[in-house]
Amino acid sequence: MMLGFIDAHRQEYGVEPICDVLPIAPSTVRRHAARKADPAKLPARAQRDVGLKADIQRVFDENFQVYGVRKVWRQLQREGIQVARCTVARLMREMGLRGAIRGKPVKTTIADKALPCPLDRVNRQFRADRPDQLWLSDFTYVSTWSGFVYVAFIIDAFARRIVAALALRARLAGVPHG
Repeated sequence: MMLGFIDAHRQEYGVEPICDVLPIAPSTVRRHAARKADPAKLPARAQRDVGLKADIQRVFDENFQVYGVRKVWRQLQREGIQVARCTVARLMREMGLRGAIRGKPVKTTIADKALPCPLDRVNRQFRADRPDQLWLSDFTYVSTWSGFVYVAFIIDAFARRIVAALALRARLAGVPHG
C-alpha cells in the first residue's frame, strides 16, 4: 500500500523526501521497483508461487471450478507437484478461488430492523456466586435427514451446566416425516 503511494507520487515529490516522511527505507522502494521490473529478482517463494498459481488455476478450471482446497491439493499431489495444503489454501485465497459448497444455505433468522434489540439484563457479566442465581439461554439447529431440529438450552452460569433443553423439529415443505 505504501509502495503504491510512493509509485503514484514519485514524479511529483521524489522517493527520498517521501521516505523521510513515511516509515520506509529508500532501499526497500528500490528493491520493490527492481523486483517489479525483473521477476527473476523475486524471492524463491514468490517465484514458486507464480508457477503454483498457474497449476492451481488449471486444476480449478479443468474441474468446472468446483474443487476446493483439499481436492485441488490432492490433484496436484497426484500430478507429482509437491506442495503443502496450507500453501494451496493461501494461494487460492489470494486468487479469489473457492470451491462449490454443497446444499442450500439455511437462513434460520430473519431480523426485523424495525424492532428494538432485547435488553442485556446482565451487562455481559456471565458470572454467578451461587447455583440458580443466573440462568442463560441459547439455541441452535441441527440438520437431520428429515429436516432441522431446533434445540434450546438453559444453562446455570454458576455450574456452567445445561439445566434444561427443548428440541423442536421444523417441518420442511415436500419432505416426508416419519
